[in-house]
Amino acid sequence: MNKAQDSIMKKFRKVIWRPFIHAVKDYKLLEEHDHVCVCISGGKDSMLLAKLMQMLHRFSDFPFEVTYLVMDPGYNQINRVKIEENAKLLDIPITIFETQIFDITFQTEKSPCYLCARMRRGNLYAKAKELGCNKIALGHHFSDVIETTLMGMLYGAQLQAMLPKLHSQNFEGMELIRPLYRIHEDDIIAWRDYNHLTFIQCACRFTENITVGTHGDSNSKRIETKEIIKEMKKINPNVEMNIFNSLHNVNLDTFLEYKSNGERHSFLENWNM
Repeated sequence: MNKAQDSIMKKFRKVIWRPFIHAVKDYKLLEEHDHVCVCISGGKDSMLLAKLMQMLHRFSDFPFEVTYLVMDPGYNQINRVKIEENAKLLDIPITIFETQIFDITFQTEKSPCYLCARMRRGNLYAKAKELGCNKIALGHHFSDVIETTLMGMLYGAQLQAMLPKLHSQNFEGMELIRPLYRIHEDDIIAWRDYNHLTFIQCACRFTENITVGTHGDSNSKRIETKEIIKEMKKINPNVEMNIFNSLHNVNLDTFLEYKSNGERHSFLENWNM
């Protein structure tokens, strides 16, 4: 057992291992005979996810398969080598496949980030299905859930959560799961720093020259949202958990309008019932 894995089971058991297991069980993310494709970008979140899934695969009381997949969208040599070195260090047997996504999106002036995200997700689904997987696992964590919810309210004028699992709309029989759903980003950072690990941050050519923050993000609405949450926590330390719990305690009877299955509904529909 290497140091990074040992620390998950000991020092970080309460804040990483247990929340990971709770998410898998509470949201029914894994079933017997699943074949999960763990998608590794090379950042701290996906590398921790890969390690956790590897440990669960060893300790699970039911059989399932795991493939650790790295899609190279056109990384520079430094980032490519860093991913390979970290995989070796953490004893994760990765499978790498190459695409030309960065070359394509770099030449696009209109919404290159949106196009890149769609192409990356599509390529991952296609490769995972080719490898016989029925689920792909991504490294979105508790803090992503909170920030995405708040960003939707503040900048998108909508109440929209990030679910722990989704059915794929374009790849029949495929599901997306988020096993880090209950793990805080600060605890992932603490695990990384405790083990003196370094991971790639943002490998995109558009942001290579932008100064990144301590959480590995470039200047963006997400950074602004992180700062808002940080300030709110000074007044109420439980604010993140309150936002998270509110996603499990939604009262539609108090909403003016809401969408379900793509259809918009109004509280007036049931006004005279």
